Amino acid sequence: MNIAIKIKELRESVGMTRKEFAEYTGIPIRTLEDWEAERRIPPAYVPRLLAYKLKYEKILQKNSLQNKDVNFIEDVDGLKIVLINDIRFKSRRKIDWNQIENILKEHIGKYYEILETSEVVYIGTDFPDEFSHSIDTKNIKGANEKAKANAIFAIDKLIKIANNKREYPDFKNKHGNKAKHGWYRYDTHFGIPVYDKNGMLERYNVFGARILIRCDENGDLYLYDIVRIKKETSRPLS
Repeated sequence: MNIAIKIKELRESVGMTRKEFAEYTGIPIRTLEDWEAERRIPPAYVPRLLAYKLKYEKILQKNSLQNKDVNFIEDVDGLKIVLINDIRFKSRRKIDWNQIENILKEHIGKYYEILETSEVVYIGTDFPDEFSHSIDTKNIKGANEKAKANAIFAIDKLIKIANNKREYPDFKNKHGNKAKHGWYRYDTHFGIPVYDKNGMLERYNVFGARILIRCDENGDLYLYDIVRIKKETSRPLS
C-alpha cells in the first residue's frame, strides 16, 4: 500500500472531510489534496505520525477524557508529546518577552489538571513575569529560545501531560508562604514542526522541558516556570 492510500484511509477511518482533517492535523488542505491525488509524495513517516495522533484520540474518547484542545500524541516509547502547530515566533528577529508576558497574563486565574496524578495546577500572578524574565529565559538561546517562546500557546497541554514528579523543599524558606510546602518538578515534552522550502512538513523537532510548580501554605499548586527547554536530538518525529 502506498503512502497516499494510507493517508486517505486514515482520514476516512475517522469520518472527516479533507477540510476537517486538514484543520484537525494542521496540514494545509492543498498539501493534503496533493498527497491523496499522488501529485506530491509525502515523507514516509507522515502516516505513522498521523496514526499515533488518531490512536491516542481514540483512547481519550474511550476514557471520556476527550478535549478538542488537547493535541498530543504518544511516540513509539509511549512518551506523550504536545504538538505545537501554531508557530508564531520563527524568524531571526529578537523575541519580545514583554509581549509574551502580556499574552501569558490571559492564563491568570485558570487551572489545569495533570492527567497522570490528577493534581490541579493554578496559574497565579507571578507566572507570566517569571516565565518571561527568569534567569533561565535570559540564558536560553537559539532554537531552544524560540521553542520556549512558542510553548506559551500550549501551557495547558504541557501541564496535562506532565510526568515524573519529584519533590524538593523550599531551601532557606526563600519564597515564604508562596512555597511553604516546597516545590514539585515534572517533565514534559513538545514538538515544533519543521517545513522544507516548499512549505511541506518534514518532521517535528522534539523538546524536553521541566515544569516548576510551587506548593503554597494552603497546599495549592501554582505553576512557576517552564525551564531547561532543550532539543532532544535522539527523539525527532521523522
